[in-house]
Amino acid sequence: MRFHIITIFPEMFNSYLKESILGRAINEKKIKILFYNPMDFCEPKRRVDDRPYGGGPGMVLRPELFLLAVAKAMADKKTKKGKVKIILFSTSGKKFTTTYAKQAVKKYTDIIMISGRYEGIDARVQKILRAEEISIGDYVLTGGELPAMVLIDSISRQIPGVLGKYESLEEERVSTSEVYTRPEVLKYKGKNYKVPKVLLSGNHQLIENWKNSKNK
Repeated sequence: MRFHIITIFPEMFNSYLKESILGRAINEKKIKILFYNPMDFCEPKRRVDDRPYGGGPGMVLRPELFLLAVAKAMADKKTKKGKVKIILFSTSGKKFTTTYAKQAVKKYTDIIMISGRYEGIDARVQKILRAEEISIGDYVLTGGELPAMVLIDSISRQIPGVLGKYESLEEERVSTSEVYTRPEVLKYKGKNYKVPKVLLSGNHQLIENWKNSKNK
């Protein structure tokens, strides 16, 4: 899977992509991340953004720069031969889910993600590219870089071989956010906080039933 990120702040991704599962997946060439900065297409002494028509606060990112960045991504020889999906992040877009991530792995070889900033990207970019608008939740973020990281992480986990055997097993198990480790009894401010007895029982069926009950 190849992820093409359109962003004016590519450096924001450096730390996150170097660590843990994603770092390993990149090193093993199971995924590839490519960046395209719209500012590279900006004329000298021109801004990447401009005032919005009709008035309003903030600045709007200029459409031609983002279209040129996407065109460069699309011009890649491997991208031309692949199955491409173009995504633009929007608070009003389709909600991203694990189901979406699994389907994306089956359907596409290349995913182009357009990350906006400020008051957003000129609406003509979405219309021209027919990009699918995607939201990662009912809240507003400063830019599209964090949503792009979320999609890279979630989609990559669905690619065969990205997760190790143990991690893959855990991914498929019925899990719960309520987890425990040593010590068995945690003493804190005069009180004892104990691990649930069922988790100490060694009875795998009872433990699985307990986890299922916590998910309801």
